[in-house]
Amino acid sequence: MHLQLLVKGLKGIIPGGMSVKDFAVVIQTGEDASKMILENLLQNGIGKLEEDLVYFDENDKLKTCLLAISMGAPIDEISRLLDWKDFESLVAEMLDSSDFETTRNLVLTKPRMEIDVVGIKSGVAILIDCKHWKRLSNSSLEKAVQKQIERTKHYLSKENIRAAVPAIVTLYDEKLRFINNVPIIPIFQLNSFCEEFYGNLDELNTLEHS
Repeated sequence: MHLQLLVKGLKGIIPGGMSVKDFAVVIQTGEDASKMILENLLQNGIGKLEEDLVYFDENDKLKTCLLAISMGAPIDEISRLLDWKDFESLVAEMLDSSDFETTRNLVLTKPRMEIDVVGIKSGVAILIDCKHWKRLSNSSLEKAVQKQIERTKHYLSKENIRAAVPAIVTLYDEKLRFINNVPIIPIFQLNSFCEEFYGNLDELNTLEHS
């Protein structure tokens, strides 16, 4: 399937049953193109055909994004088509693909704190705060970094893990940068960051279990 058609079809992946005609209306294209997109999605294990309707579930949009990325679609462009929950799921999936054990929306207590995505590999955790919506000013990022450091310290006090790294993944940043040795990672660079993660711990704000 042509990548542009697949990306166009992303807007039509809505939980529930969808006919070819309905799908065409939602993605604003012809029925022939809609039929082609739906058939290709089904061939890739996305959606289920029942009678004349294709039924999507809440994970199918994310699966389609990952398929588009595997076909060469820019990760940052695909991420713009996701809401914040999907964006967190994409981050978690990318950690999974780099052999991290992942947890989403981890809630800590006393005090209550929530961590968007936690990935653990070889006894070291990376704690990610996902920033999906907009470009952040330096002052906003500095505040976000400090909060993530506090979450990481709290996490280490609660969990039996030897070390943890706070990190922020953003949609709109154009290059990897650091604030207090905390990485600010553009989504399109997350895969390469994960691949090099363990070898770069000395350069990161790696907090150790006390």
